[in-house]
Amino acid sequence: MAADEAEFVAALRRLKAWSGLSYRQLERRAAEAGRVLPYSTASTALGRETLPREELLVAFVLACGLDDDEAAAWVAARKRIAVGDRVTATEPRTARRRRWRPAIGWAAVALSLVLAGGTTLSMHVGEEVETVQSSVGR
Repeated sequence: MAADEAEFVAALRRLKAWSGLSYRQLERRAAEAGRVLPYSTASTALGRETLPREELLVAFVLACGLDDDEAAAWVAARKRIAVGDRVTATEPRTARRRRWRPAIGWAAVALSLVLAGGTTLSMHVGEEVETVQSSVGR
């Protein structure tokens, strides 16, 4: 399925096109199934490149005509992307974190890397200053 948030939302847009339904028709089908899917919320979600809420996703894919098993596969893909299997240190996530504890953990790691880098940098700068001073004759 999709590898990142943008691809996931693009796949949702293709699903909507495949369904052939308007946003208002999707809203009605979701309501008939006992789900809430405001047409404006669905439209906004598909206009962004961030993951929709899980409840919105389920209501949307079911309204598009998929069954519960297919909806579960979409939810699993969403969870995999939300966890960030493909995120690396050079590619920060753009989505907000909903929990504060992991954010504090990452902040501590980042701070320790900055401090370690600063220590290394000051040691190298100090060595260079000593080298220059000894070659000039102090």
